[in-house]
Amino acid sequence: MRDSVDDILDQWARERPDLDATPIGVIGRMSRLARALEARLEPVYAEHGLEPGWHDLLATLRRQGPPFKLRPTDLTHSSMLTSSGTTKRLDKLEAAGLIAREPDPNDRRGTLIALTDKGRKLVDDVTGPHLANEARLLEPLSQAEREQLAGLLRKLNLGLPPL
Repeated sequence: MRDSVDDILDQWARERPDLDATPIGVIGRMSRLARALEARLEPVYAEHGLEPGWHDLLATLRRQGPPFKLRPTDLTHSSMLTSSGTTKRLDKLEAAGLIAREPDPNDRRGTLIALTDKGRKLVDDVTGPHLANEARLLEPLSQAEREQLAGLLRKLNLGLPPL
């Protein structure tokens, strides 16, 4: 079986045989796969009224357990967004009544982001269908292959140099 990345590798081998293009086999596929997976995850979120990017922030707050609160910087780090990107999403989530900004009792200048009851219900409602969708997307892989791939991706993630 061949995919479009195989064609790219063949083209580089033909045009620039002096270069080692093999990293494209991994990086190119990971990049394409990330986009393809996002396109298949977003419809489940949309069915539950979530805009793109909202699920990650709501799920991060939900996973904290009671009282479902985090500092904005902690949300930014967990979501791999810029601080301005996080702020924009938080503004929309707040306008939708899914989160609330509260003063941080441990820092007079700080703010906490709190999951509202409405936000908690929404993220709880979408989590089951979301995980079922992810499981369906992984069906081409056996359980052993999933575990192997997860381990390899973890190793690569941990081995990346800091930005």
